[in-house]
Amino acid sequence: MATYAIGDIQGCCTEFRQLLEQIRFDPVTDKLWLVGDLVNRGPDSLGVLRLVQALGAAAITVLGNHDLHLLAVAEGVAEKHRSDTLDEILAAPDRDDLLGWLRAQRMLYTEGGWAMVHAGLLPGWTIRQAQKLAHEVEAALRGKHCRDFLKHMYGNNPDHWDDEFTGHKRLRVITNALTRMRICTVSGEMEFKFKGEVQDIPAGYMPWFEVPDRASADVSVVCGHWSALGLKVTPGVIALDTGCLWGGALSAIRLEDRAVFQTPCALSVAKDWQTLV
Repeated sequence: MATYAIGDIQGCCTEFRQLLEQIRFDPVTDKLWLVGDLVNRGPDSLGVLRLVQALGAAAITVLGNHDLHLLAVAEGVAEKHRSDTLDEILAAPDRDDLLGWLRAQRMLYTEGGWAMVHAGLLPGWTIRQAQKLAHEVEAALRGKHCRDFLKHMYGNNPDHWDDEFTGHKRLRVITNALTRMRICTVSGEMEFKFKGEVQDIPAGYMPWFEVPDRASADVSVVCGHWSALGLKVTPGVIALDTGCLWGGALSAIRLEDRAVFQTPCALSVAKDWQTLV
């Protein structure tokens, strides 16, 4: 029995299947952790959704910004971007079943000394607090006001957390931290335009996981979202977005011994990774 975490798939279904074969994944005995962004920009997002859904309880997924964007487009509260590859899902006969399944997935998953999130955790959040806040967004996604939540989800402000925030403002900050954050200040102010390499981070900011005395440092966090960061395996953070979509590789790590497995991009889509929303 083993637990494998896999980075951003983004519709790269061929590589996903190849990676599952490489690790000899057995859904009866093994567990699969998926860091979000199952869909969009790649050639077969529909195939990815169907495959992950078919894995049932063997696969644990947290939602990424592209997964939420799909839900917003499906609800008619967001416009498709030129580079989106969501039409096949939206036209599929099992569309409603797949979207309903996606809405039911987690924003944050914790088990033992591990936590899995798509992007990151604000430095002032303990893992217990982050769990509670993630549940607020999950409840909004699964509730009768889901469309209203998705409509007001977009935006970069507020760029920090305040326990007094309420309503759409509160949910937006939580969602942005969990699904979009790469860098922040020591005090937890987020910046969303930067998508580059660590050496180019603007002055005053740092990777969210490098903030001194981060309140969630007592767990090891598995995340994705930052393709320019690449594979990062440290005692406290494992970052798994290795840019398969951009011609890199799809990466997996076995949590028990931190062994890394990769499958290269089968067909590079010649796009600049900095166009990623």
